[in-house]
Amino acid sequence: MEIYVFSVIVFLPSLFMASFMAASAGNFNQEVDLTWGGDRAKILSGGSVLSLTLDKVSGSGFQSKSEYLFGRIDMQIKLVGGNSAGSVTAYYLSSEGPYHDEIDFEFLGNLSGEPYTVHTNVYTKGKGDREQQFHLWFDPTKDFHLYSVVWNHQRIIFLVDDTPIRVYENQESIGVPFPKNQPMKLYSSLWNADQWATRGGLVKADWSKAPFTAYYRNFKANACLWSSGSSSCSLKTTSSSTNNAWQTQGLDSTSRRSLRWVQKYYMIYNYCTDYKRFPMGRPRECRLSKHF
Repeated sequence: MEIYVFSVIVFLPSLFMASFMAASAGNFNQEVDLTWGGDRAKILSGGSVLSLTLDKVSGSGFQSKSEYLFGRIDMQIKLVGGNSAGSVTAYYLSSEGPYHDEIDFEFLGNLSGEPYTVHTNVYTKGKGDREQQFHLWFDPTKDFHLYSVVWNHQRIIFLVDDTPIRVYENQESIGVPFPKNQPMKLYSSLWNADQWATRGGLVKADWSKAPFTAYYRNFKANACLWSSGSSSCSLKTTSSSTNNAWQTQGLDSTSRRSLRWVQKYYMIYNYCTDYKRFPMGRPRECRLSKHF
């Protein structure tokens, strides 16, 4: 049984100030397509808010109109409140095909009063199995919170309210694949996964509490757009503007301390320390990575 315990109170300093940009109120009508679920997916308030709903019949989803090959992707999300057991809110970048690349945030619902599980994964050439899971230091259903992916040539950084929770380094030098050649779209969906999502499927969705709804706003993609086989970044010279800081973004001393804090107090699963799962030896990237 997962227990939601906060043993310390820590003031989180502002992170990544050099590259942080205030999220603009992007218009979902212009930036995404509602792809499935019928009227369970809705664009509201003139395009400034999007909602996805799950009921017993179906979930719903959307995807970005654009493809990206490296960038910083930001979205503010307010997750399903109350008894969200069995539901999964997925928010991820992905290419297409059996050998696709993918960068995942998934939010696994729970019973009322119990914490969400934040599930992260990185797929390269169709292979994932690089899971890390976390609880959060706040209730993600009470208000909107910022969930971001920084994806550059050196690393992938998962951030929550600009706090890094995970870093996946480029370790191609030791033979570990890194997503760098396949452009990806942003996808999000709200769907029923009660066969596994909450306590391994022991807790099922309570459909008497349906419909379940998640809300989105302030989608921002500061990224290299991919179109007709070429990247928009190849047409520009490198700039020192903070708008392009994501291209070399890493962790400074303050953000490294915050990452260690999150991993110490809120990480609940790390494939790199699951020795039973890998009796022949841990994956190569786990042996050398500073951040797992």
